[in-house]
Amino acid sequence: MKFTDRLLEKTLPIWRQNHSHPFVQGIGDGTLDPDKFRFYMVQDYLYLIDYSKVFAIGAVKADDLETMGKFASLLDGTLNTEMALHRSYVKRFGISEQELETAKPSPIVLAYTHYMLHVCQNGTTAEVIAALLPCAWSYWEIGKELNAIPGAADHPLYGDWVRMYSSEEFGELAGWCIELMDKAAEGKPEHELLKLEEIFLNTTRFEYMFWDMANTKQMWPGAETVNVSV
Repeated sequence: MKFTDRLLEKTLPIWRQNHSHPFVQGIGDGTLDPDKFRFYMVQDYLYLIDYSKVFAIGAVKADDLETMGKFASLLDGTLNTEMALHRSYVKRFGISEQELETAKPSPIVLAYTHYMLHVCQNGTTAEVIAALLPCAWSYWEIGKELNAIPGAADHPLYGDWVRMYSSEEFGELAGWCIELMDKAAEGKPEHELLKLEEIFLNTTRFEYMFWDMANTKQMWPGAETVNVSV
């Protein structure tokens, strides 16, 4: 059994909760409140800024040029492809560049990104991969699942999102992450594998909390949830 098969088996309950979350399903069937998606796109843009830093840390910690190159490709794909989708979307939803650049992260985004960066700055290359893998892997799987829903890829608001994350190009990026995880786990003792499992589980849990945060537009207590630049 590959290590990533083991990871998926251990985290399958929360994995499936992520995929069946009302926010995710609302993208697929087109019933999601556009204002919730607007909130999500701004928060995800802020998340991707720190997620890109995780790939940069991975390139620094990599032990060989091939792995460095893969991390560099993942960084490029996130900064110049995935974030480009967000910038095009925010215009469609009437979000100005100033609003986007001055927006503040929600408590969940802060907790998620700070956890990832803490793990990556203080951990091994394998721990970097375990921290970043749930996001890339689950988005690819979600994209493919939603793309199978008739009309989802053609929806005027959410079709671009579905096509992006179900695309061959994004699948290649996610596949690299899966391969990197399996390669990095080879030959490691059980206590190290258990630590990688814990990291993977934690960021998988954060993925669920992110969907939930977007669905409720949750900001800090006492703040206006509709104001993403509070």
